[in-house]
Amino acid sequence: MEESVIVVEQPAPGLAVVTLNRPHAMNALSARLRAQLAASIEALGSDAGVRVVIVTGAGKAFCAGLDLRELGADNSALLPSAPDNPAATIRNFPGVVIGAINGAAITGGLELAMACDILIASETARFADTHGRVGALPAWHLSQRLSRTIGLYRAKHMSLSGQAIGARQAGEWGLVSEVVPPERLMERAREIAQDILAAPAETIAALKSLIDDGYALPLGEALTLEATRAALHNGAVSPSAVAQRREGILQRGRAAK
Repeated sequence: MEESVIVVEQPAPGLAVVTLNRPHAMNALSARLRAQLAASIEALGSDAGVRVVIVTGAGKAFCAGLDLRELGADNSALLPSAPDNPAATIRNFPGVVIGAINGAAITGGLELAMACDILIASETARFADTHGRVGALPAWHLSQRLSRTIGLYRAKHMSLSGQAIGARQAGEWGLVSEVVPPERLMERAREIAQDILAAPAETIAALKSLIDDGYALPLGEALTLEATRAALHNGAVSPSAVAQRREGILQRGRAAK
């Protein structure tokens, strides 16, 4: 029986881990992997019991991008309208997606990583955009998301040269939020997941949407959006619920000491 190119595990209530499983090919996004990844994320998104997903790669790479061998015979995957767009599927996940970047995240792999909500990188990770070298343009939002994340000139540096940056530089540029030793990567991702799961599900969903929707707007419009949604959401929060959650926060603080 052929081995699955996507492995899905649920190690704790509310949490799923999705592993790209083509280590011999640096987890390159073959048509089969794209289809399985899209289907897995969509299925998890339909499961009300799953609120956080960690995406990582098997072996030494996170993802080397689209499978160039397949592109040599059929380049339809380069089109924005191509089916099984894993970056779009990740962005549409209703909960939180944490990218645990264990190794190289190249081109389509970088786009996949940047579709996540939070990025944690191993010290062995590296990041590159080689669209220009292949003779293609990004179709999964990288050309716009990268510059908004690390700045215009750094984005041009990466995309126009195709040069890779290491995990430490990615952290300094704000491409990832944390860099940890390889052996700590999944443990740290799970710690973040548990902190997210400790908060009310409806608040996390509303907060994620507010951040994403506001980031796409000019500041003035974004501030108006925040005021409008905060009035609706916070107006429905009861004082007793706030007191109960405050006690939970205090207990977590005592346990952490």
